[in-house]
Amino acid sequence: MTTMLRALSTSELLDRTFHLYRNNFVVFFAVVAIPQLAVLAFQLFFAGTVLGNSARALGLWVLPLSLVGFVCIEVSHAATVFAASNLHLDRPVQIGAAFKAVRGSILRVVGIAFAVSLIAGMGFMLMIVPGIYWALKYGLAIPVTVLEGTGLRGTLSRSANLTKGDRGRIFVTYLLLLVLNLAVNASIQFAFGLGVPFIRHPQVTFTFSRFALTALSGFITSSLVGPLLTIALTLIYYDQRLRKEGFDLELMMANLEPATSLSAQAAPAS
Repeated sequence: MTTMLRALSTSELLDRTFHLYRNNFVVFFAVVAIPQLAVLAFQLFFAGTVLGNSARALGLWVLPLSLVGFVCIEVSHAATVFAASNLHLDRPVQIGAAFKAVRGSILRVVGIAFAVSLIAGMGFMLMIVPGIYWALKYGLAIPVTVLEGTGLRGTLSRSANLTKGDRGRIFVTYLLLLVLNLAVNASIQFAFGLGVPFIRHPQVTFTFSRFALTALSGFITSSLVGPLLTIALTLIYYDQRLRKEGFDLELMMANLEPATSLSAQAAPAS
């Protein structure tokens, strides 16, 4: 059975995002949590061996910690795109299959994600607005490269074309899910006794236990809320293809081809 695709409004797209997430919670939680476990382990190792040492020792660990975190996040993004794509098209998906499907594209995904982050980061350093514009323009880069296998230049061009004329919806989606992420993270940190995040507490000593609880709250937040934006961007990718390229007809024809081939094989020879 194949989903009858149709253009979705912003509210319908968000509803579809939460529907897929809720009905396949274990899959989405796992594809984000498994890579993030490596980040959590590295953070705890960092805290246990380096925290309290000199500023120079701390500085030496910032880069490897950031690299591990970035790579693991992109692994989870790629696997989430694959899972969301299959589920949206009524195809089966399993946790192991999601990681296996994107295994060969991880380096490409990481490279493209780094390039997009660099472009957007330069824009934010300039006057903020260019950064927002470029982040929205290339917002579909990861779904594009995971699902189409394109390289850097093709991915950026494809994302720019697909997002053209509909970047406002991507901005609203980013904003709403960012607020949700912050709210969940604040609630978890408060529950852990860390106080209200984003408010400075000069009297608080940054101990190992505090660092560990902060890292754990980040892990839980990423695992619970992290999949939502990636699912939404994957749905926007398909919605834009439907609006601009008639993807629903393309999908229908692709599904008819196997049936036509089987009919031809079963037909008696004259």
